[in-house]
Amino acid sequence: MLANENLTLHPPANHELSDDWFFDFCAANRDLHIERTAHGEILIMAPTGGETGYRNSKLSFQLELWNRRTKLGVTFDSSTGFRLPNGANRSPDAAWIPNEWWERLSGEERQRFLPLSPLFAIELRSATDTPSTLRAKMQEYIDNGTELGWLIDPFERTVEVYRPEAEVTVWQGVQTISADPILPDFELELDDIL
Repeated sequence: MLANENLTLHPPANHELSDDWFFDFCAANRDLHIERTAHGEILIMAPTGGETGYRNSKLSFQLELWNRRTKLGVTFDSSTGFRLPNGANRSPDAAWIPNEWWERLSGEERQRFLPLSPLFAIELRSATDTPSTLRAKMQEYIDNGTELGWLIDPFERTVEVYRPEAEVTVWQGVQTISADPILPDFELELDDIL
């Protein structure tokens, strides 16, 4: 696998890998960023470079700072797995769920991949990502219950906004973007990200 490529592993035909097996597989390979599609394909992604790590740190910090102030929910970084209703396991670069959702999860569910789609999800394009793959992932979040998603592309200096039953909105060259009303009064400053 080259540094700018991702690897897709295909399970044997008519063989379903259990959620427990996939969780254990990811735990045994902690140095890898691993996701699973709704069709059972395992995606192994190259680590991000320093620029993407820097940008992701900035956006996660802003989301956590807002959440710490409002105390409305729980934030997650890019290492958190979500088991979507369609069976896919995804790890957005940043995500948020309301407190009520977190409180409904059992202690065991909190220790494993969360069995839900986040209410809010952000994907940050890195040099190893293709826009079409990220757009499909964003639509998958929306199709599985996410109410607001942002695809941030620092190479094109755009933010694509995804909402249920709405056309994707593309913002270019903006300084801030608002998550209101899903996340009341949350505005992401994009200076260090785009």
